[in-house]
Amino acid sequence: MITVIIAGGSGTRLWPLSTSTRPKHLLALTGERTLVQQAYDRAKLLGDIVYVVTEASHAADLRAQLPELPDEAFLIEAGRRGTAHCIVFALDYIARHHDKDEPVAFVHSDHHVRDTKGFKRSFAAAARASTDGQMIALIGIEPTFPSTGLGYIERDGAIDEAAGIYRVGSFKEKPDFETAQRYVESGNYLWNCGYFVGSVNVFLREMAGSAPELTAHYQRLNDVAEFGGYEYNEVYLSLDNQVIDIALIEKASHLAVVSAAFDWMDIGNFKDLHEAVQRDKNDNYMKGENIHAIDVENVYVRNEESGKPVAVIGLDNVVVINTPDGILVARKDVSAKCGDIAKKLQN
Repeated sequence: MITVIIAGGSGTRLWPLSTSTRPKHLLALTGERTLVQQAYDRAKLLGDIVYVVTEASHAADLRAQLPELPDEAFLIEAGRRGTAHCIVFALDYIARHHDKDEPVAFVHSDHHVRDTKGFKRSFAAAARASTDGQMIALIGIEPTFPSTGLGYIERDGAIDEAAGIYRVGSFKEKPDFETAQRYVESGNYLWNCGYFVGSVNVFLREMAGSAPELTAHYQRLNDVAEFGGYEYNEVYLSLDNQVIDIALIEKASHLAVVSAAFDWMDIGNFKDLHEAVQRDKNDNYMKGENIHAIDVENVYVRNEESGKPVAVIGLDNVVVINTPDGILVARKDVSAKCGDIAKKLQN
């Protein structure tokens, strides 16, 4: 199996830790290794061939963090054109250099997974389902609570119940709380974590049947002799911005979903991050030097400037972040709104 790590985005809801020049997948947030390094560690379990797709401005940082990979393993977009074209871009490169019937796993660079053995088993099942059924196989996460921030995949009958492989009934966008409760209680819905497995030929057949515009864009790129050259980049930059779920996956006719055999978290905000790290007996997490805390509980504190003291007194359920790019003090449950601030600062 070939693995493609999608390393884009800026993670604005983790500002000021994550910025446009230093997005969250380049940060060590849940351990000693960065999120993209952890993604690479998992990708190596799936097969020997690993590619990383990223935009030009982050290519040097990714190469520095993943020195094990050769230069040709970094597929550099001339500009961001959404996950749909990111995947088309990777498929075109793979079609030029590999067997077009080899399963390709698309994974993200900013997820938190502890059970790597379960991760490997689930992707092996997805590869089998994709190859045997000639379909795109997704991986879904058994929901542990009624999330309103994630999309859902409805299961529609078993393909191989023992292996946790099902047909896809429908996709549901981020629901309200009452609807999410019904989904979880039914036991028939999985969180959509954005993992896809399928060969180049499987993707091309699905695009031809369900997303002819993507097929045309793939062909325009494939018709250019030199991958990544000036003409190629000009064609790529002429494409619009599309999301793979809307452009293809939700329209596709031949889909399977594997119920994941591993824990999973999308580190999308500081509440998620606090849950993903080791905390003390008072549910506190503190990283960095020169932090001074008195009578605090359930707080996430991080100081990236050792020469500046950070003091937190008599608070709970808060996030306090100090970096050279800014200072954030927020209630943990609404800290994702820092993304609005980050977007204003970028304008």
